[in-house]
Amino acid sequence: MSQSAEGTGPHRAPTMADVALLAGVSHQTVSRVLSNHPNVRDTTRAEVQRAIEQLGYRRNSAARALVTRRTLTLGVVACNPTLFGPASMLFGLEEAARDEGYMVSAVTLRRYTPKALAEAIDHLSDWGVEGIVVMVPHRPAVAALAELRLPFPVVTVEGGHDLPIPGVSVDQELGARLVTGHLLAAGHRTVWNVSGPPDWLEAGARVDGWRTTLEEAGAEVPPPLVGDWTPLSGYRAGQELAGRVVAGGSRRRSPDVSAVFVANDQMALGVMRAFREAGLSVPARVAIAGFDDIPEAEFFAPPLTTVRQDFAAVGQASIRLLLNWLGSGGTPRRDERVVIDPRLIVRSSTTPT
Repeated sequence: MSQSAEGTGPHRAPTMADVALLAGVSHQTVSRVLSNHPNVRDTTRAEVQRAIEQLGYRRNSAARALVTRRTLTLGVVACNPTLFGPASMLFGLEEAARDEGYMVSAVTLRRYTPKALAEAIDHLSDWGVEGIVVMVPHRPAVAALAELRLPFPVVTVEGGHDLPIPGVSVDQELGARLVTGHLLAAGHRTVWNVSGPPDWLEAGARVDGWRTTLEEAGAEVPPPLVGDWTPLSGYRAGQELAGRVVAGGSRRRSPDVSAVFVANDQMALGVMRAFREAGLSVPARVAIAGFDDIPEAEFFAPPLTTVRQDFAAVGQASIRLLLNWLGSGGTPRRDERVVIDPRLIVRSSTTPT
């Protein structure tokens, strides 16, 4: 190899021709190496790879797209990505796409309306994405998606819907059944519930799992308290529950508050603070469990029993479903669904030591 890397100059990105010149091969041979073509000798492949590393060559995705008519880009439409669940799912999708050699272009929305969703899909279409994943965690998103004509393959995440669109979700109802059953098995006569917003599909499924488990056990079903996923809403619900504990026998029509299932860990943090301020020990007086297993959950005081969702598995299954559809060129079955089981993580907020 007689050409040095200095010949490319400091103001111009190295090209495939520069790689070919430095490696002493043809432009076509470099292209074959980059596309992993089998008809390239190992020694030649090694020379080209050394030239690529020496020059710092990067493939031109735009130029490749013009030739192959493939952008290797997938789109994601997400709402409320500041919350732990949606943010973790978005990260899982991006990581899974990268593992498959795809880039991700994401559009985040404040609200899912037909207009906002249509504009997001148009934007991704303009960027040449080959397919999209739509995170549809609440009912307005499903209604908006149902009204649209989709120009490319679409997979939903956390849809919980009957649309003729394939999707991936975590079994939210199972997670609620696991945690409620755990609290009943610990000897509590019933379990109170702090739920998420009623228009969120996940919140509704968690309420269903909690209620069904109590009914099957013959336990009284207390009226759920509704939060909005934030610690503040959990704190306010905790104050109301603490008031019921302190009132004790004066509220004979209400079941005793000895165990609480909170629909996410952030709200559980608020509930725990309200109980602490009221002088109620967790779990000696009231057991508390959450949902999501956020990274901070094991460092709560006491560490929080919760339900872990495998967001990496959700991302991998969603991308695999979308790529299978892209590869087949066909139409997926209406009932094509992948459901990921959650896992109960037991810590000392429900288990006295």
